[in-house]
Amino acid sequence: MTSNLEAQLLALRQEGEKAIAAADTLERLEELRVNYLGKKGELGALLRSMGQMSAEERPKIGAIANTVKESLQTSLDQQRVTLESAQIQLQLEAETLDVTMPGIYSPQGRIHPLNGIIDRALDIFVGMGYTVAQGPEMETDYYNFEALNTPPDHPARDMQDTFYLPDGNLLRTHTSSVQIRYMEREEPPIRVVAPGRVYRRDNVDATHSAVFHQIELLAIDEGLTFTDLKGTIKVFLQAIFGDLPIRFRASYFPFTEPSAEVDLQWNGRWLEVMGCGMVDPNVLKSVGYDPEVYTGFAAGFGVERFAMVLHQIDDIRRLYASDLRFLQQF
Repeated sequence: MTSNLEAQLLALRQEGEKAIAAADTLERLEELRVNYLGKKGELGALLRSMGQMSAEERPKIGAIANTVKESLQTSLDQQRVTLESAQIQLQLEAETLDVTMPGIYSPQGRIHPLNGIIDRALDIFVGMGYTVAQGPEMETDYYNFEALNTPPDHPARDMQDTFYLPDGNLLRTHTSSVQIRYMEREEPPIRVVAPGRVYRRDNVDATHSAVFHQIELLAIDEGLTFTDLKGTIKVFLQAIFGDLPIRFRASYFPFTEPSAEVDLQWNGRWLEVMGCGMVDPNVLKSVGYDPEVYTGFAAGFGVERFAMVLHQIDDIRRLYASDLRFLQQF
């Protein structure tokens, strides 16, 4: 029986080494390991028959079995190294980068000049403690006009040719309506800046558009004066345009009193850039604020105007044409 078991062990080694050498994948190699050396493998099955041998025969067969096991394990390890090396080599060949080949061009995105102005302005105002607020572009007459001290018979309505909708609502003519909505929700003190798209029935030409963008700011608190307004506007304009002369000219807006236009000396001439003023007491009353306790100031400007000045754009329509030859300059 000893010679028969010995022959079976040697045959198993020969068969196993041949099968291991022929394995072409790591998965197949693992199957062979389990088949030959696993708990239920062929080597284990042969060794279980050692229980029928005498005590003198067992050491000899045990030594042969260990030799077979070590031989098979060595063959498995060597073949695993060979297969792993081949796999790595295939991966390297597949991932090799030919640095002499032309690159794949991916066009770089750019910030639209209008978005760039809005981002810069909001960064400045947020740095001064202002909160950014948004509101609907379709508004009611109350929020767009009446709450801003512009009743139906007010001549100031003629200053803004408005798009009215069939249901009696309208497309907002300024972002001042956002200020009213914000004041209705919040209590003073308030520092808020409202960017957004607005609509007026203008004839489209090089300097006018029926759809454009505004940014308006509002501050309400106890003891605010026109000096605070002038200081805020001066800091903002100098952050955008640099340290240039600024002047305030008396003007008229129905929702501020007193009101002023702000001019900037640009390239040797005075250029009107924004409007401003102290919030009219009637506006404060419309949102439930006591004008005897609180004062405030407001200001606003057209984003397109700033973009055209800063980037020396000759026609406002270039900002909306989506011409990549134009937009790729920014």
